[in-house]
Amino acid sequence: MRMYDIITRKRNGGALSKHEIEYFIQGYVKGEIPDYQVSALLMAIYFQGMTDEETAVLTMCMANSGETVDLSSIPGIKVDKHSTGGVGDKTTLIISPIVASLGVRVAKMSGRGLGHTGGTVDKMEAIPGMRTSLDREEFFNIVRKVGVSVIGQSGNLVPADKKLYALRDVTGTVESIPLIASSIMSKKIAAGSDCILLDVKTGSGAFMKTVEDSLKLAQAMVAIGEHVGRKTIALITNMDRPLGMAIGNSLEIAEVCQTLKGSGPADLTEICIELAANMLYLANKGEIDVCKGMAQQAIDDGSAFCKLKEMVAAQGGDISVLDDAANFAQASVCHEVLAQKEGYLYAMNTEQCGICSVELGVGREKKEDCIDFSAGILLRKRIGDYVKVDEPIATFYSCAQSKCIEAEKLFEQAVIISSQKPKAVPIIHARVTKDGIERCE
Repeated sequence: MRMYDIITRKRNGGALSKHEIEYFIQGYVKGEIPDYQVSALLMAIYFQGMTDEETAVLTMCMANSGETVDLSSIPGIKVDKHSTGGVGDKTTLIISPIVASLGVRVAKMSGRGLGHTGGTVDKMEAIPGMRTSLDREEFFNIVRKVGVSVIGQSGNLVPADKKLYALRDVTGTVESIPLIASSIMSKKIAAGSDCILLDVKTGSGAFMKTVEDSLKLAQAMVAIGEHVGRKTIALITNMDRPLGMAIGNSLEIAEVCQTLKGSGPADLTEICIELAANMLYLANKGEIDVCKGMAQQAIDDGSAFCKLKEMVAAQGGDISVLDDAANFAQASVCHEVLAQKEGYLYAMNTEQCGICSVELGVGREKKEDCIDFSAGILLRKRIGDYVKVDEPIATFYSCAQSKCIEAEKLFEQAVIISSQKPKAVPIIHARVTKDGIERCE
């Protein structure tokens, strides 16, 4: 078998066989196939696409390219959740305790933030003492005992994806549905859960900017999951505005706690109830409406918040900050951003808000950068609110006034105030299952 023939077949629009895809992935991971040939194949895939079967085979070859996690020693159905990334997205730390408090185990590996998007592991490490790097046996034991554990990705999980993503990043082949879908799903499958819920973001703060592109990606990922025997559902959710009111690591942990105590922002609460309900549905806990009621009850009776505290304590975290956010380290500078004109808050470019938060110290521009856990943004107004001149629309937190001044310039570019009131946009656009698309609009 020759790589040249594989490239030519895909260039001409042909479907690759399982053996050809295995040959390409195994050879590339071993260093036997050079970057220039893999680049040519990636570009051919970019233009010619892949069938559902090809994409599923590619995903499994990538998932099996390194270590895999076997969760079979943990009793019950295990459900995983993946978000395609956003600003203010702290849903994992809300829905995982909800689901675990209702008897469904969650053994989750999460990532760090990069660029304008936040990372669950960074948010967790804002909690003093919180350990996100655990050996596999301790991770399993916490899931068995507490019902939930969220840790950082570790070990040699899916090395093929690491190599392919780095190459896609520099060859103009990132925006390919089969390549995005196989990248995400290979990691989820290697992580070992029985069922997978996908939160596919759409809008100005998401990788996929339109609902239709998000639906295409969701359909591809659901098809992969079902093809390899994992029950999979995707929700298409709105990222045309930051999720909740808080952007920043400590600030978002405080908002997680508010939401689990029943006093969180309406949009964040709504999406978390929907996500949790779909995880419970995947675990055979009942129909969606029944599962929504169960999720709401877990918030109302305090069991979900207690479960979060159990998980944090098991991983070494100081739970006093969960009871009282004042126990977090506080930013030395607090800066109010005032409205420059009167009118309705018409739009907010979410990606620009994320970039603004990075300027304040929330995130990293490079992987080796340090982050300021106390930095961030608290939004004072939401899209559709009426504001007057000099009324606060956001509060910035940082270690330096100069950072706030620079961030304010970016924030002003992100916000549009108009005499026209914007139309209400749903927080959830659609639900994608193996049976098709259910639109929520």
